[in-house]
Amino acid sequence: MVGPVKRSVNIAGHATSITLEPVFWEALVRAADEEGLPLNALVARIDVERIAGDDLPNLASAIRVWLFRRSQAVVEALRNGSDFPCYPPAVD
Repeated sequence: MVGPVKRSVNIAGHATSITLEPVFWEALVRAADEEGLPLNALVARIDVERIAGDDLPNLASAIRVWLFRRSQAVVEALRNGSDFPCYPPAVD
């Protein structure tokens, strides 16, 4: 089993390091492709949501939570026979 992988991502013009397990990097890259966004743009979008939220987990945690919610949205769409909304709904 491979441990967490650190990568550099540009957000708002500066590089930031994010450490995620390979399965999360794979899911994040796949999500960016499905959204039609560069990886940096998707991470920036997740970061904006993280900052706007009530609690401020670190960015890696926010990415994991976003990916989990996205997978829940896929399952719900499949159960309902509806189209999958690529971007998960914002948290209340």
